[in-house]
Amino acid sequence: MTLSDNPALLLIDIQKGLNELAYYGGNRNNPRAEERAAELLAYWRAHQLPVIHVKHNGSPPSPLAKGTPGNDFKEIIRPNKGEPIFEKEVNSAFIGTELDAYLKKEGIGQLVLVGLTTAHCISSTARMAGNFGYDTYIISDATATFDTLGNDGRRYDASLVHDICLATLKDEFAAILDTASLLDQL
Repeated sequence: MTLSDNPALLLIDIQKGLNELAYYGGNRNNPRAEERAAELLAYWRAHQLPVIHVKHNGSPPSPLAKGTPGNDFKEIIRPNKGEPIFEKEVNSAFIGTELDAYLKKEGIGQLVLVGLTTAHCISSTARMAGNFGYDTYIISDATATFDTLGNDGRRYDASLVHDICLATLKDEFAAILDTASLLDQL
């Protein structure tokens, strides 16, 4: 895949509630993921490329519950006036939102995904984007996930979970790049 002239940057669930490490497993990989996402956001804005924000509205006791401080976007990527925001209640940014219709209306065929978490909303959104026919890129150092407990109670380290998630998406649903490689292609 090669990048078009008008790829959309999807900033997925970069919300304050995801700072509550204990709730999500106690450990997270890529501690600078939000900084990498902000770096890409600055590039997209400077070049007037499409920017789309996605927000997860969890149910109590989730730290992302609508109406709680954790539901707010992190300051580092706060949306500018006029940048579309799609609010969702499930893992995929396409379910229960008008994202697909918006992308089609705007003639956007390529998506660059950054945000949280690789094992959940990034993966679900990437899989659906691929199935809908979008050329999709996941930025490995601008995404992150948490430790995960297996069915047998075994704890899997966030870095391992992240790497395996990206491996299962690679080439079938998305191209995997890091921030520097993406910027080199633009």
